[in-house]
Amino acid sequence: MIKSYAAMEAGKNLVEYQFEKKSLTLKEVRIKVHSCGICHSDVSAIDNAWGASTFPMVAGHEIIGEIIEIGSNVMLHSVGDHVGLGWHSGYCDVCEHCENGDHNFCSKTNKTVFSQHGGFAEEVCADEVSVIPLPKNLKPENAGPLLCGGITVFTPIVEFNINKNHKIGIIGIGGLGHLAIKFYKALGCHVTAFTSSEGKDNLLLSMGADDVVSSVDKDAIRSYGSKFDFLISTVNVKLDWNLFLSIIRPRGRLHFVGAVLDPIDASVFSLMGGRRSISGSPVGSPKNIKKMLAFCSKHDIYPEVEHFKFKNINEAIKKVRENKVRFRAVLSW
Repeated sequence: MIKSYAAMEAGKNLVEYQFEKKSLTLKEVRIKVHSCGICHSDVSAIDNAWGASTFPMVAGHEIIGEIIEIGSNVMLHSVGDHVGLGWHSGYCDVCEHCENGDHNFCSKTNKTVFSQHGGFAEEVCADEVSVIPLPKNLKPENAGPLLCGGITVFTPIVEFNINKNHKIGIIGIGGLGHLAIKFYKALGCHVTAFTSSEGKDNLLLSMGADDVVSSVDKDAIRSYGSKFDFLISTVNVKLDWNLFLSIIRPRGRLHFVGAVLDPIDASVFSLMGGRRSISGSPVGSPKNIKKMLAFCSKHDIYPEVEHFKFKNINEAIKKVRENKVRFRAVLSW
C-alpha cells in the first residue's frame, strides 16, 4: 500500500490515505517521491474548482524523486535516476504533436493529478517520456516548482525567441512571476515587474527586475508609452488589458500564462494599429522542460520556496490559499 494525503471531498482538509500499488505498464517508471511543490492548480483540484476532480483526490504535480522500478520496455531511464515529473504523466506518443516533440498538445495526455493519484504520495507512476532527468548539479530540494510554474514562464522564451534585446514586462509577481524575472534577466533582457503588492520593490529588484511598477496604478503604467516588446501576464484576475496593450511596441505581444476566467476585453484597433498580438500557453513539452532545467543549472536559478513536511500539508495548503507563501511551497517526507 502507498501512503498519501488526499482530499476525501471538495474543499476539505487532506487526510492520510492509502491506496494499492499499481502494476507498471511496459513503458512506465515508478518514482519514490522525495519532495513535491504545491501549485494553485493543486488547490483548484482539491476544491473541484474546474469540475474535473474525482475523490479521493491525491493532488501534487511538481515532483522530485528517484526511479525505483521500470517497465520492461523503458529505454530512457534506469533505476536510481533522479528525476522530475510535472503536469503531464503520459502521452499517446503517436499523434503528430508527439512526433514533432510538442507532447503537451497531445489530445490524449494523462494528467499527473486528474488521470491518477499525484505527488502528495510516497510513490507515483508515469510514462517514461514525461519523466525528466535532473542535471547532476541541480539542487533537488528547491527544484520541484520548476516542473510547473517554471516551465509555464520558460516556454514563451523558446516559442517566441526571446533574447537580450527585448524589453519585457511581467504582470503579477507571485510563484510564476518571480521565476519569470529570474529567467528573463538571465537572458539579458530589461525586465519591468508589475505587481499589486506593496513592499516588494527591494526584493524584486534583488531578483533582477530593473524597475517595479504598481499593476493597478494606471498613470504609472501609462507613463511607459509604447516600450515593451513582450508582456507576460501570470495573474488570474481581470485587469485593464487595453491599458497594457497601449504600452506594447508595434509587433509586440501580450501573452497569458495565468488562467484568467473572465473574457479578455481588448480593442481590435489596439491590435490592428501596431500589429500587436494576444496569445497564451500552458506548461510545456518534455524537450522544453529539459532545456529549462539545463538553463537553471547553468545560471543557478531556483524558485524562492518555503519548506514543509508532508505531515503539515494542511498548514502549507492554507498558506497557499491565502497567498501568504513567498513564493512557492514545497513538501518533503
